[in-house]
Amino acid sequence: MRAVKSRNTTPEMIVRRLLHSMRYRFRLHRKELPGKPDIVFRAKRKVIFIHGCFWHGHECRRGSRVPKTNTAYWKQKILRNQARDECNVQKLRALDWRSLVLWECQIGKTGEKVVPSVTSFLRE
Repeated sequence: MRAVKSRNTTPEMIVRRLLHSMRYRFRLHRKELPGKPDIVFRAKRKVIFIHGCFWHGHECRRGSRVPKTNTAYWKQKILRNQARDECNVQKLRALDWRSLVLWECQIGKTGEKVVPSVTSFLRE
């Protein structure tokens, strides 16, 4: 698991390129915010989390598969990740920050599918 990246993943890079092309400027992985959000819009008090479907237990085909070995461990790990994610969103909400979660399967290869949701989130 040491080889699994938590920063600068392919889906994250796709969304970052997309946001730059839309002329948005942002900060990355701010440690002072709960959960170290992937993308931070400080002036708007908004953050974007980009979750991998498997690691965060999304309900898509990729996220719902369970490894054949050490199944109990992986189920518990994914449940802990989901609980931590929800806790971080609640902490951000208490600090008056809004958050958006983008899933790996939603982003796709170009990120064009998430443009409407990102645009509406940032314009609110």
